[in-house]
Amino acid sequence: MTIKPTLQTGSQDEFTGREKLIAHSEEFRPRVVHVTEGVYVAIGYSASNVTLIAGREGSIVVDTAANPVDAKAIIEAFGSHLVRPVKAIIYTHNHPDHTGGATVFAGDESPGIYSHELLRSATPSMGRGQRDGGDAFGMHLPAEDFINAGTQLEYGRTTRHTRQGFLPPTNTFDGDEEPITIAGIALQLISTPGEADDNISVWLPEKKLLIAGDVLLKTFPNIAPLRGLPTRPVDKWIESLDKLLSLEPDFIVPGHMGVIANAAEARNAFTAYRDAIKFVYEKTMEGIAKGMTPDELVQQIKLPEELAQHPYLQEFYGTVSWSVRGIYCQNAGWFDGNPTNIWPLPAKERAGKLVAMSGGSAKMLESAEAALAAGEFQWAAEQADYLLDLTPGNRAAMTVKMKALRELGERQMNATARNYYLSVANNLKARCSDDADGLRSPA
Repeated sequence: MTIKPTLQTGSQDEFTGREKLIAHSEEFRPRVVHVTEGVYVAIGYSASNVTLIAGREGSIVVDTAANPVDAKAIIEAFGSHLVRPVKAIIYTHNHPDHTGGATVFAGDESPGIYSHELLRSATPSMGRGQRDGGDAFGMHLPAEDFINAGTQLEYGRTTRHTRQGFLPPTNTFDGDEEPITIAGIALQLISTPGEADDNISVWLPEKKLLIAGDVLLKTFPNIAPLRGLPTRPVDKWIESLDKLLSLEPDFIVPGHMGVIANAAEARNAFTAYRDAIKFVYEKTMEGIAKGMTPDELVQQIKLPEELAQHPYLQEFYGTVSWSVRGIYCQNAGWFDGNPTNIWPLPAKERAGKLVAMSGGSAKMLESAEAALAAGEFQWAAEQADYLLDLTPGNRAAMTVKMKALRELGERQMNATARNYYLSVANNLKARCSDDADGLRSPA
């Protein structure tokens, strides 16, 4: 995939994050990887990985892709490696991108469907309702704007979300782990909450192979999702990583992206992931104890350099700053300690006072346009918001915000931030009559 800079403003250095995100798409190249004897993983055919374990009496499938269409493509890709009957399907967790193709793998063979008991009560959620077209997955972005979705090449763009391929579990456990033998293969199902409370990891002790679910991904963890979900349980996530580290696996198959195929890299990845989450959690809690606000903590808490540069901690999906805000709210609530914020002015009233202070709407619009021209895109967007709080249909303000969001989006390494910025920018473009061609370089 090659995406060229499309904006008139900014040096090429400003687009380094975007170029990294483009390069990250290589993680989703469709392929079937032979991990070790009898274990294959299909990567890039769907929004999540599907793992095939060949047993003496049939096959075991771990996770089932996002939908029946993808599942059929994966069965074709597995070819003769998939030996019928499928004796069992194991869900690592409830997310739709892992559970949407079970009916295709099951066929008419009635395999056992295994999961943690918590999956039964889990309700897959896409987060808050859309505001101004904002979409962290970029499902409706035009092809020229879309790069990837952080942990998958795309989700919901080619094939819409569906639960038609889901099969409810027939075998669950509610403890820390459950040893089972299926098709002659000894497995341990291990409760490893992190990105999902019901996440389990599948351990094959004889092969020293771990199928981790979403507890370890090649991106900074999405502790506080932009799309509007509860902050993930950081303390449990750390415990899960410690538990998996103690297994000393030779192979790790994550829920998304590529396989780790040696013990040293596996230990390094798990250790860095745990240490990064623990660092952000502990520093946030220290700041809370000192009475610091979320805004202050976001400015202060940065990963140590050796973690910040680690390939498993690049901010393609989650970020340190969002994690800080999520952990703060999870542990200290919404109030930041500043009494001015106990009963803040309504947005429209505050905007009216700020606009008046600036000399009126025309003056603030002039200031916002000047900020845009100067490359101060965040400040331009914030001033546009004040004008829109006063007059939601202000097309000039919408145009400034649209341009500012597009500039911000094009500079993102984080896929969900990019997708959200550009989704809202395109929504604003559709709502206002101003020609947006000025955003792009001449052909």
